[in-house]
Parts: sequence; C-alpha cells; structure tokens
Amino acid sequence: MEHNVSLISTLAAGFGLALILGFIAERLRLPALVGYLLAGVAIGPATPGYVADIGIASQLSEIGVMLLMFGVGLHFSLKDLMAVKRIALPGAVVQMTVATLLGMGLAMSWGWSFGGALVFGLALSCASTVVLLKALEARGAMDSVNGRIAIGWLVVEDLATVLILVLLPPLAPMLGGTVATETAGQTPLWQTLAETLAYITAFVVLMLVVGRRVLPWMLWQVARTGSRELFTLMVIAVAIGIAYGASELFHVSFALGAFFAGMVMRESEYSHRAAEESLPLRDSFSVLFFVSVGMLVDPMTVVNQPWQVLATVAVIMVGKALAATALVLVFRYPLNTAMTVSASLAQIGEFSFILAGLGLQLGLLPKEGMNLVLAGAMISIALNPLMFAMVGPVQRWVLARSAFARKLEQRDDPYAELPMSTEREFLEGQVVLVGYGRVGRRIAQALDERHIPIVVAEQNRETVEALRRQGRAAVSGDASDPMVLIQAHIAKAAMLVVALPDSMKARQMANIARQLNPGIEIVLRTHGEEESALLRKEQLGTVFYGEEELARGMSRHVLQRFNAPLEHEAGNPVPAAGH
Repeated sequence: MEHNVSLISTLAAGFGLALILGFIAERLRLPALVGYLLAGVAIGPATPGYVADIGIASQLSEIGVMLLMFGVGLHFSLKDLMAVKRIALPGAVVQMTVATLLGMGLAMSWGWSFGGALVFGLALSCASTVVLLKALEARGAMDSVNGRIAIGWLVVEDLATVLILVLLPPLAPMLGGTVATETAGQTPLWQTLAETLAYITAFVVLMLVVGRRVLPWMLWQVARTGSRELFTLMVIAVAIGIAYGASELFHVSFALGAFFAGMVMRESEYSHRAAEESLPLRDSFSVLFFVSVGMLVDPMTVVNQPWQVLATVAVIMVGKALAATALVLVFRYPLNTAMTVSASLAQIGEFSFILAGLGLQLGLLPKEGMNLVLAGAMISIALNPLMFAMVGPVQRWVLARSAFARKLEQRDDPYAELPMSTEREFLEGQVVLVGYGRVGRRIAQALDERHIPIVVAEQNRETVEALRRQGRAAVSGDASDPMVLIQAHIAKAAMLVVALPDSMKARQMANIARQLNPGIEIVLRTHGEEESALLRKEQLGTVFYGEEELARGMSRHVLQRFNAPLEHEAGNPVPAAGH
C-alpha cells in the first residue's frame, strides 16, 4: 500500500537536519538559527538531493508564527501596548517609509519600474516577528521596556502591512501591473480601505469586549477538570483557531489574530501556565519557520548578483537600523534603547515574502526582486544575533569617543529627576520602587493605602509621565544606572524594592544602593528558585519568587517593616522569602 508521507518526510528531514546543523553552528559559536537556515537550503529545490514539500513547510512555519505571537500576547497586555504607542506608532510608520524609499531608490537605480520598486521597498521595510521574538527571548528582554517598545513597534508594522496587502491588488493597474485581478477597477479605493479598517476594528473590539470575558472563563473551566492534556489542547486550539478565524472572517493576519488571542487570555489567572504548556510547540514550530525560509532561497543569487544582494542587505541592516536609532533618540529615549530597537528591526521575514509574492503575482515585481528579498532575508536573519551582541560594545565605544553621544545620553530630560517642588516626605525615609509593571503597581497600591511615601523609578517615560500627572513622585531611567537611583534620593531612602524579574540588574541595583546607603533595606524579586537561592547566598536583601502571590508577599513584607496595619487575608498564603 502506497502512502503519501510528504508531511512526515518534511518534518523528519527538517527537524533532523536542523538538529545536526544547529548543533554544529552552536559548537562553532554561531547562532543555532544559522544551522536551521542552512538545513532549509539543503532540503530546498535549489540544491541537489532530497527536496521537501515547500507548501507543507510553509504552512507548518505559519503555525510557529501563530504560537509565538500567542505567547507574546500572554505576556503583553493592552496597557503595555498603549504605554508605548507614542513611540511605536509614529516610529513604525516613519521607519517603514524611510526603508521603503531606500529600497525604491535602489531598485530604480537598477532600471526597475516604479511599481516593482515600490513593492521591493515595502518588502524590505517589514521586520520578522519570529526573528524578533526569538532574539528577545534569548536575552530575557521580552518584559523589558526595550522589548515592549520593539514588540509594539512590530504590531504597528503588522497592521500597516495588512492594509498594504489589501490595497495592493486594486492599485496594481495604476502601478503598471501586467496581471489583472478580479477586483481591479470594480471597487473604489476608498471603499476598499474603509472595509479593511472596519474589519480590523471589528476584530479588535470583538476580542477586547467579548474575548476578554469568554476566553479566561473557558480556560478556567478546562483547568478545573485537572486534565493537563485538555488544558494544553485548549491553549493550542485557541491560538490556532482564533488566528485562522481572524484571517478568514476579518482578513487579519495569522500573527495579529494569535497575538490578540494571547492578550485577552492573559486576563486569566492561568495565563502563565498556558505560556509554559505551549512553549515546547512554539520552539519546535519556530525552527520550521527558519527551515522554510532556507528552502525558498536560491544560493546562486548570491553568486550571480553579489552587489545587488549586498546593497539589499545594507538597506535592511544599516538603513533601517539608522532610521530606527534616530527616531528613538528623537523621542528622548536612551542610546541603549535606540540601539536595541534598531537591532530588533534590522531583518526581514514572513511579511516580506508575502508582499514580494503578491507583487510577483500581480506582475509588478520581477523574479529577480523575489530572489533578492529572499537572499536579503536569509542573510539578515543569520546576522541579526550579531547585531544584538554588538549593542553593548558599540554603545561603550560611541560614548567613549563621541561628546555628542554623551550629551545625548545625559541630555536634560524633565522626567529624569524629581521636580524641585517634591515634598520632603518623598526625599527622606521613602520607599524607592523600581518597576511599575503588574507587581510594582500592586505594591504601590498597598503602600498608598497605608500612606507610605514612594518614589517610582521606571524606564518607560510614558509611564513616568502618567505617574507625574497622578501626583506621584517618579523618575525615568534604568535603575541599574547609579544616576537614576541618586535622582530617586536612594541615599536617604528607608528601603529599595526591585519589582523587576531581571536578577542580574536587580543585583546591580542592590550593590549601587548599598554603596550609596549602607543601612538601606532591600527587597528583590526573581522568577525562579535557583535565582532566589543565589541572591540570598549573596545576602543582597530579602528575596521573593513566584508570580501569583509575589506582589502580595512583597507588599506585606514592606508594610511590616513600616509597622503598618495588615488586613486579614484569609486563605492567601504568603510566599517564601529569605535573606
């Protein structure tokens, strides 16, 4: 009996070769994803030997994109998205415009038509969701301010790309396309745009109004059964089902559909468990994404058109990075944030392939353009980890040699220090609270109820601005920088409370606080028991770990030190803490 095993053979070849080449890449001190990309090239149609099913590999990689974006949504609330809207929205739009113009100029210098040059430029302007998320995960920066800005920026890019994909077919005849579409000339452009915006708005409203109530309730009901299998099945069904439904019913991309599904499921108390249960599948299918990218690449493009490939990579990795850096600095963020965001966006991926493929189908983009986009994607993805690794050294090199850079880093920021009108109670004997996320907000609320003065140190300038409007004492900046803690008057503070999960930075903050105020009491948080044991061994302060009970336990500890009355919390155990 003959069996069609193209799915099985594609999985076997993709996973097996990715494992071998990924292992070799790691031993050579290269990122494992370089091995995954080469595995795709090896089983693709451009190289001799076994050829995997490109269609199946592409669909499997889409599942990886869905699960990754769903995982991001589980850690990314609507408040996080709104907190970075002032930089993410204009930043994404301007950066996409600059990258598009650079790509267009390059293509038109090669003698391409205006329409082909436009599609080429747009394809180079879209960063890859998968590459960005894997890079942030590898550095533990998903929950950092820099990570939230990069993710918010990418969400705006995805929304803009959805609009472009819808508008390109009706615009194709005007741009010189040679392939007529069914809708071309039948629907006015304004109507197409209005319908697209209406679909996107309807989907977002449905998810935020209905989904925020229904999905957490469904997850709770499944969790009550005690079946781990059903719980995992529920998580995967929601991620893929909503992503597919969003695409079919509302013409929203799979990635955005899955992202919003994760955002609304975050309202459930089981959101962290959902993230953990889906992690193995997310990692597995994300590998297939890189393999599928490699399968599309023709290595001969690099041989036959080396200068065109080099110019394309320069637009992606240099042009986009410089534009993003300049934009972030204009918004008065530190140099480190500007360089991290620019490194995040210095690559292209899945949306670029979709745009280039559509341009090819409409007769706008020449086949040469598709090959250059694919080659640029593979090279930029392979080199992207190097961009991240260079952020620290390049920042130190620039600051050491450029007075202008030092001036930018130390520029007069009204939110970098407390106002002169700050009352004395916030300058002596206060609690310095680092981080105003979910845990930090709950701690601040508990202290406010007992009238204990707080100074908040937070990297997100929009959050600090909002706190100032509420009458809170707050300073903007990274508290691992001594100047930020000095501006929060740590020298005369009674306690430092670090509500951030980054144990390395928490250690830096604790050491700085001890130097400036030897008698200060310090309270830290971590994500895991091993990290907490290490911090306790170093005797840096009182350490809490966990998630659900973390804020309550830290709040109670601080209140006890200030002899504040505690409310009875029946059935709410205090998590373990140690010195």
